Amino acid sequence: MHNDKHIIHMDQDAFFVSVEVRKDPSLAGKAVIIGGTSERGVVASCSYEARKFGVHSAMPSKMAKQLCPHAIFIRGNMDAYSKASLEITDIIREKVPLFEKASIDEHYIDMTGMDRFYGCMQYAHELRETIIKELSLPISFGLSVNKTVAKMATNDCKPAGEKNVKQDEVQPFLNPLSIRKIPGLGEKTFVKLSDMGIKKIYTLAQVHPNQMMTLLGKNGLSLLNKAKGIDNSPVIPFTEQKSIGTQCTFKSDSIDVALINNLLTSMVMDIAFQLRQKQKLTACITITIRYSNFEDVTKQATIPYTSLDSVLIEKAKELFRQVYQKRMLLRLIGVRFSNLVSGFEQIDLYSESNEQYALVQAMDKIRKRFGQTAVTRASILDIDI
Repeated sequence: MHNDKHIIHMDQDAFFVSVEVRKDPSLAGKAVIIGGTSERGVVASCSYEARKFGVHSAMPSKMAKQLCPHAIFIRGNMDAYSKASLEITDIIREKVPLFEKASIDEHYIDMTGMDRFYGCMQYAHELRETIIKELSLPISFGLSVNKTVAKMATNDCKPAGEKNVKQDEVQPFLNPLSIRKIPGLGEKTFVKLSDMGIKKIYTLAQVHPNQMMTLLGKNGLSLLNKAKGIDNSPVIPFTEQKSIGTQCTFKSDSIDVALINNLLTSMVMDIAFQLRQKQKLTACITITIRYSNFEDVTKQATIPYTSLDSVLIEKAKELFRQVYQKRMLLRLIGVRFSNLVSGFEQIDLYSESNEQYALVQAMDKIRKRFGQTAVTRASILDIDI
C-alpha cells in the first residue's frame, strides 16, 4: 500500500550564498564563505567551489580560511535570507495542495493522489523552473516514495539537479551509498557502525532489528528502516506546523509596566530555551494581552529566523508597547512563536556579540542540568504575581 506515495523534496542550492550571488553577480563561480571571521566565527554556508576544498557549514571560520585561503568571506544577512525563504514558500503555497516547510531552505511536497492529474516529475520540474525564473535562486529536488528517500535523492543530484527514484529503484539507489548519507545519522552513530564494519547502506539494511535495538535503541530501528527505504512520517501541512507559547494570568489585575516587561522577558527566555532544545528557529512572534474587562488584543510580527533570547525579548517588548494602548489594568499576558522550522542559530549572522552567544549557551547548559528555572536574568527575579 505504501508504494502509492509521491513525495517531492525541494532544497535550495547553497542557499545563503545564492542570495548573496543574486545581489552581487560578480561572486558567481567563486569560493564564497558566509560566516563571521572573528576568533570564534563559524561557517554558516559556503559555495560549492569552497566545498571542493573541504569547507562545510558549522566549521570554524579559522579552519575554513586555512583550507581555502582565497575564499571571499561575507558576514551574512539573516534578514535577506529569511525574506528569500518566505518568497520561495509563497510560490510553493500557490502551486501545491500540501507542503511542509522543513527548514529555512527546504520543503517537502506531498503529491500523492495528484499523479492521476499530473506527471509528478513534470510538475516538480515546472515548479523548480518557476522558482528559478521568478527568484533567480538555484534549487534541486528529489521525487520518491517517502520523505527520507526523496531527501537523499535531492542530496544525490545537487546542485541544480532533479532526480526521480521510483519504488522498485529505491533499494538499488540506496545500497551503494555510505551510511553517512542517511538523514539524521550523527557522527557518533557513524563511528559506532563503522567500527563494526557497517559502512554502506546495503550492509546496514541486512542487520537484524534486535541487534539494532540493542546497539542504538529506538533510533537504531528508525535507521534500519531508512536503510531499507521505509519511512512513514507524514508531510505536515504548513498551516498545522507547530507553534510554541506560554501565558500568565495575574493573581490580581496589574498596571505595573516594568513588572510586566520583566515577566515578558522571563516568558520569552523560557520558550526560546525550548526552541533551542528542539533545534528550531522561529520567524513569527505574537503577543496577547487581556484587559480587566476581558477584552483580548493581539499583535504579531514577522522577524528573521532566530532562537536567540536578546532578539526575541526586544521584539516582544516592542510588540507589548504597541498593543498596550489603554491605561487599563491587565489580567493576562501571552507570548507565542510560530512559523517554526528546523535549524541552528547561525552565531555570526547576527549583531550578537560572541560573548552574548557564549552566555546563552552557558545558561542553556545549566538549565539542562538543573532545570529550566535555574538561571534567569537579574531583571526578572523577585516577581510575585
